Parts: sequence; structure tokens; C-alpha cells
Amino acid sequence: MKKAVVTVLGQDKVGITAKICGVLAETNINILDISQTIVGGYFNMVMVVDITEAKDTFEETAEKLHAVGEELGMKIKIQHTEIFDAMHRI
Repeated sequence: MKKAVVTVLGQDKVGITAKICGVLAETNINILDISQTIVGGYFNMVMVVDITEAKDTFEETAEKLHAVGEELGMKIKIQHTEIFDAMHRI
């Protein structure tokens, strides 16, 4: 299984989770774990996703998520879990 981490940060508003999950569903990416909080009006979400069966390349998915972030006025990133695994090995 290939996994990635999606992070979302910005001002809270209606429809954030729906838009992001819509992009992931269209791309055939499964959400394995999700955590979201709102602190002082700022929305923060972290998702661990399974990209094994993704229809798009990793770069195409990153571009789609970036576009949704621009539309919502938020920062959305997707990173391979290998980055986080390597940080814990050091």
C-alpha cells in the first residue's frame, strides 16, 4: 500500500471537507484516517490516504488539491509518507 499525508490549513468556511474529499474520490484515493480541528476560526485537517489505486499521478493530484486550495483561500499539500518515515529514522 502506498500512503500519503494531506494537510489543509486556512480560515474556516462551509464545504472545505466536501471539496477536498470530492477531489480524492474522483481520483480513486481512499481516506484511511482523518483529523480536523478549528482553533480561533482557523481550520486544520490532516488525512492519511491510500494512493495505491489513484487514477492520476501524484503530481496531478497535488495540482488538483492546490487548485481547490486556491479556490478556498487555503493551503493544501499532499506528501508521500516516506518523508515522515525518514524523519523518524534520523
